[in-house]
Amino acid sequence: MIYLDNNATTRLDPRALDAMMPFLTDNFANAASTHPFGVGASEAVKQARQQLAELLVCETHELVFTSGATEAINLAIKGVAETYRNQGASRGPGHIITVQTEHKAVLDVCAYLEKRGHDVTYLPVQPARSAGAGLLDLSVLKDALRPDTILVSVMLVNNETGVIQPIEEIARIAHEAGALFMTDATQAVGKLPINVDTSLIDLLAFSGHKFYGPKGVGGLFVRQRRLQGGGYRAGLPSKVKLEALLHGGGHERGLRSGTLNVPGIVGMGKAAELARLEMAGAKETQSKRAGAYETQRIASLLETALLTIPGTRVNGNREHRLYNTTNIYFENCDSDALIMGLEGIAVSNGSACTAASIDPSHVLLAMGLSETEAFCCLRFSLGRFNTEADVVATVAAIKGVVEELRALVG
Repeated sequence: MIYLDNNATTRLDPRALDAMMPFLTDNFANAASTHPFGVGASEAVKQARQQLAELLVCETHELVFTSGATEAINLAIKGVAETYRNQGASRGPGHIITVQTEHKAVLDVCAYLEKRGHDVTYLPVQPARSAGAGLLDLSVLKDALRPDTILVSVMLVNNETGVIQPIEEIARIAHEAGALFMTDATQAVGKLPINVDTSLIDLLAFSGHKFYGPKGVGGLFVRQRRLQGGGYRAGLPSKVKLEALLHGGGHERGLRSGTLNVPGIVGMGKAAELARLEMAGAKETQSKRAGAYETQRIASLLETALLTIPGTRVNGNREHRLYNTTNIYFENCDSDALIMGLEGIAVSNGSACTAASIDPSHVLLAMGLSETEAFCCLRFSLGRFNTEADVVATVAAIKGVVEELRALVG
């Protein structure tokens, strides 16, 4: 199997698995227990929390462990909506701004809040064939802000196109209007350097399985320190407060009750440490198969080769884009047929979280592609375990399938 679907999930790094194994076998205690066995599990959780705090450049008490990014996003947006409702100038439920190309975890939560009386504005992005393809126009954001806007939520890296939004500028604009800023950083954490202070972030969601950690565990950064120059509206404290979704024991500072997933947290912490060292160029991670630079190099080789096929083009901004991701349009080639024809090669035609949907990608439609065009696109997302041999085999296979499909339609 050649695996080129790393934005959907990544292979568990063997070093993360090694860190997890003791807590899946002998050290199985509940981290909330006060006996020495439980204290040992608690100390392992503390170490993982520190590893993640170092990756995000935040304080350990600002991290809340969850089951993944979807839960973290729900906690963040619903928590803000409930806590800060009736605090705007209009004393209404509160206005929320997001973007049409967000992950469904954000869009579905916003749709739910609309039913509960919140106004939500879904901002467009710039068209696919423009210089700012996939990027948010900051002037459009400024025009959308209102006196009762309580939250602006914009993802750092798009999961389908890899487009990187200018979140520092977006956050500053939100703060100047007195709104909190949240980012779904699921595709960015562990792949790009992130500093929650310099990026002016109030809330940040992430998931361990996107950066070579285990599935079923993630987290939410919740700012608990004053952000210099944040420009918060009077009445909105520098410490972000959230209403909890889950109750029953007061775990995670009362924000997420439930027994902690110790092995998952430990594995995610180790994956975070490895990602931080890799981005810093530390010797511990240097190998033929490790390093963001190597992933970028191989991804570039793949994209360059695929674009030699007639009738192809890249969807999304090629300058402001995550180095491992390319989304390519193949003229007159149904993406599902392409995927079926690529035996032994894993790619996708959109988000794994909407794989059961028969609708075209909402991200590509928001960028101005027609439904027909959106059904002819594939996403390739590479990772630290991919090689040049994967690229050679994939390009040869895709060229063959494309020729077959185009021959069928004449």
